[in-house]
Amino acid sequence: MRDLFLLDPKVIFLNHGSFGACPKEVFDHYQSWQRALETQPVAFLGRRAPELIQKALSDLGQYLGTSGENLVFVANATSGLNTVARSLKLSHGDEILTTDHEYGALELTWQYHQRERGIHIQHQTLPLPMLNEDDVVEAIWSGVTARTRVIFLSHITSPTALILPVQEICRRAREAGIITIIDGAHVPGQIPLNLDELGADFYSGNCHKWMSSPKGSAFLYVNPDYHEMIDPLVISWGWDGDTLFERTKWQGTRDISAYLSMPEAIRFMEKHDWDTVRANCHELAIETMHRICEVTGMSPIAMPRFFGQMVAAPLPPDIDVVELKNNLYDEYNVEVPIFSHHDNNYTRVSIQAYNTRQDIDTFIRGLAVLL
Repeated sequence: MRDLFLLDPKVIFLNHGSFGACPKEVFDHYQSWQRALETQPVAFLGRRAPELIQKALSDLGQYLGTSGENLVFVANATSGLNTVARSLKLSHGDEILTTDHEYGALELTWQYHQRERGIHIQHQTLPLPMLNEDDVVEAIWSGVTARTRVIFLSHITSPTALILPVQEICRRAREAGIITIIDGAHVPGQIPLNLDELGADFYSGNCHKWMSSPKGSAFLYVNPDYHEMIDPLVISWGWDGDTLFERTKWQGTRDISAYLSMPEAIRFMEKHDWDTVRANCHELAIETMHRICEVTGMSPIAMPRFFGQMVAAPLPPDIDVVELKNNLYDEYNVEVPIFSHHDNNYTRVSIQAYNTRQDIDTFIRGLAVLL
């Protein structure tokens, strides 16, 4: 499938998880929307946009297992989660329960609200190696106190690519009257997702990552119980409307082409039997993890069922992560994250439809030589 994407063929791209990569036919569809906008801007934004957005939300909702009325388009998951954080009615001393594997930008979001509102952030340590779901659930839930108002978790962690058992946490939280906010940046397109069954109060996911839609296409899911609570980050026309859609549909002049292209990305996946693609990519990701561990002599951080198409593996403690990353790119044309997280070094490998075993052979050979 490599020829179906726009990626530079000279680069072995093992970092789909950071920004994604868009197939040619989806990108062409995206540009056709942009041309329609520029051909008649007033007709497109002033008259057609609301109906077009509602149709795209409906198609996306069908894919995600919810009604389009529960969805809001946002540029990225960080924007969606910031929308929720700002809309929450939190007071001094309220607690946000989270883990020590969350995305750095969202850590800063909660630190901002800690400074502005006097809330407390409780970080729970995830058990590594990750061997069973019950241990993970208990490790997180043991941090709940009488002051816990919100549980904020990644469905798939950004630094360590771990799939967390968020459905059980959401179930317990709802029984306890605790709000759940889930960072699903890496989920849509990588693992199956049914938002109504998951039971989260709020969920934000990127479509420009594993769904391979154009950059700047993401969504915020809001449980119907909380529609009235949500205000957009930008207060503009429609803010005083009666529905979630009316309050969030217009936040000034913007190119909505990426939003309107999400259904085309869904059609692309359907056309190419994405369940099989994902299964094959998962197998290659797990094989890659074991090959990395053979090179380093280190142990995996989790059982294979805790990974999807993206997998993290530990690296030796005495390396320069920046130098290793740069040398892999400069000497082997391999684009892959190498980084430190809580004093441990990792590589996080993404396997998408365009990756081959030969890509992994080159990466492993380069890693072995450079280490």
